Amino acid sequence: MPVIRILPHVELCPQGDTIEAPTGTSVCEALLDNGIAIEHACEMSAACTTCHVIVKEGLVSLGEMDEVEEDLLDRAWGLTPMSRLSCQAILAQDDVTIELPRYTINHARENH
Repeated sequence: MPVIRILPHVELCPQGDTIEAPTGTSVCEALLDNGIAIEHACEMSAACTTCHVIVKEGLVSLGEMDEVEEDLLDRAWGLTPMSRLSCQAILAQDDVTIELPRYTINHARENH
């Protein structure tokens, strides 16, 4: 089972964390299933950028992004070449390390 290492985030994961999730699970689902309240305003339908993450290690194991994800990422706060929408980043066999950006495009946090 692949491991996701989450770098410390002031609000969502102050100490950082390491979680396991089954292959085929999205990074967003894995975070939510493990109590890390990442925003996902569109309910993981690839219609917003609130679940944006920066993949520090293991980017190639998440598969290629499609055109919809690429277009949406242009609106993400803190976009980098290693950015992905966590709802579209599906875990394969390899471990990944992610950073949760400090901000999202939302003015207020959603409480899911």
